[in-house]
Amino acid sequence: MESIYYIGLDVHKKTISFCIKTQDGQVLNRGMVEATRPSLRQWAGAIGRPWIGAMEATMFTGWVYDFLRPYALELKVAHPAMLKAITAAKKKSDRLDAEKITDLLRCDFLPECYIAPEEIRELRRVLRYRNLMVREATRMKNKMAGLLMEVGTPYNKKRLYGKKYFHNLLDNIEDVPDSVIQMLRLTRSSMEMFKGIQQQLLEALAHEEDIRDRVRRLMTIEGVGQVTALTWVLEVGDPRRFGSVRQAVSYCGLSSAQKESAGKNQRGPISKKRNKHLQTMLIEAAKLAPRFNPELAEVYARELQRSHRNRATLAVARKLISFLLAVDRRQTDFVLIDMKSA
Repeated sequence: MESIYYIGLDVHKKTISFCIKTQDGQVLNRGMVEATRPSLRQWAGAIGRPWIGAMEATMFTGWVYDFLRPYALELKVAHPAMLKAITAAKKKSDRLDAEKITDLLRCDFLPECYIAPEEIRELRRVLRYRNLMVREATRMKNKMAGLLMEVGTPYNKKRLYGKKYFHNLLDNIEDVPDSVIQMLRLTRSSMEMFKGIQQQLLEALAHEEDIRDRVRRLMTIEGVGQVTALTWVLEVGDPRRFGSVRQAVSYCGLSSAQKESAGKNQRGPISKKRNKHLQTMLIEAAKLAPRFNPELAEVYARELQRSHRNRATLAVARKLISFLLAVDRRQTDFVLIDMKSA
């Protein structure tokens, strides 16, 4: 039977360090390869034996994983925080990191993390770009209002961002420098460009049938809109990877950090080890959802009596996660069961 090689990869922007070992730990080869597709193709084709590989999750891991996956029997991605805790040492180098990953892989100690399918990661990239466009459009709106206030021009705040009102305003304002007029026109055109791009991106995201069905089911929850549902679907990926609601809350960064020692338990602020994109979207949704969802409104009111608004918003966000996870797991429309009458 042909033996299997175990390969650890330490991925960086320009180079990838590798270490190849047998099952019993014998080093067969180690070195460095350029982080380019032609170099990786040549390197993978020259291995000559079936192999299993592993690498740490970084911002460069995605394309390397997708490119090397057809060459390997199995390719795994390690959780960076857990990997750092396991392999902490005084000496650190790319060569040593690759060897440590190899040893963890062949001994079955690798702290493997979830990696979404390529198509989900592609759509996730599009959604994150859309969210960037929204933030830029908001900045443009604020800048437009700021420029008008700087030159003392009165305006209707509710109508300012309407196309017809804005152009009429520019035609009728007086004693305003030409530079301000030009900046206002540029700001307005940038805002319209961002708005158009946002619509195109949302249409592209909703094109996939499976994603469209999941989004439709999630939107049966009162207070959950298209963007919130899309963000959940693309950032979470497979909802079955969460064993409980508590794990999902932790992944979204809505649980507080915990320090327990000598019988003392201290809770800190919400953890920074989270999916920041999902955290931001859920907090924004939690601020609006109680207006449309009576159950979430009750959670908000109950928590507000005991604490302040920020904690009440976090409580709503956690409850919203439990709703989203239940609908996504069961693949059914949202139905709230009244336990009192049941």
